[in-house]
Amino acid sequence: MDTTAKARLNVIISMVIYGTIGLFVRYIPLPSSVTSMVRGIIGAPFLLFVLAVKKQKLDMQAIRRNLIYLLISGALLGFNWILLFEAYRFTTVATATLGYYFAPIIIVALSPILFREKLTVRKVLCILAALAGMVFVSGVASSGIPPVSELKGILLALGAACFYAAIVIVNKQLKDISAYDKTIFQLALSAVILIPYNLFTGSFTGLSMTGIAWVMLLTLGIVHTGIAYLLYFGSMDALPSQTLAIVSYIDPVVAVLVSALILRENVGLGEFVGAALILGAAVISELPVRGKEE
Repeated sequence: MDTTAKARLNVIISMVIYGTIGLFVRYIPLPSSVTSMVRGIIGAPFLLFVLAVKKQKLDMQAIRRNLIYLLISGALLGFNWILLFEAYRFTTVATATLGYYFAPIIIVALSPILFREKLTVRKVLCILAALAGMVFVSGVASSGIPPVSELKGILLALGAACFYAAIVIVNKQLKDISAYDKTIFQLALSAVILIPYNLFTGSFTGLSMTGIAWVMLLTLGIVHTGIAYLLYFGSMDALPSQTLAIVSYIDPVVAVLVSALILRENVGLGEFVGAALILGAAVISELPVRGKEE
């Protein structure tokens, strides 16, 4: 297997792993902020260990040069996880994940303001298609306004999408720093920020964990954060950014399948139509432009 094919396979595996996050979070009886904190506590040392095995060190000069943006993105990452994990508790894994994958559409919509990019007809149509997709996913198209709990889950997922879009925007300001250095610092910082947050909100009180819950939590930290990040960031330099962007949509597809087939959550025709609209719009918006768009 050549380098490109191996890199593509590693990224696909990482996306499949990401797609099962909701399944594991469902069975962790901890506040979302504590779960997010533990993910950073386990993930950052794991990646540091990988660097040590490779006989590499953190580039502290690069980290210092980008410190302000790293601090901001690390904080955003922690609260992004909180909102997403909380969304899983109020709505189906499919709905929460699809709401979360509204993030690329948010970036496309803001690109004329933030990056002075032209908002083409294709991109406008993608935004409208994604908005229509969210209407189907939320159930509004078939049964009107969803119950309060379901609506809360949808809004939390969209809030997580906004945080993720903000992370992408902030990360565009980072200069001359490796993916490993950036990710390790962001994971560690998200954990550091969430420790006082959890203390202040009383999230550590009355915690109770079963053996299965501990297995789920450790899997989330080691597999879904450490190993998945290692596979993804260890392969990204060997693939075009366009390939990375499109392959990333394996994640929500897996999440929808997990929701329907394993968790037996109600995923009807409307949700599948919405998924096709949201993911199709996001993928098409990232395809390279051929010819001239009016």
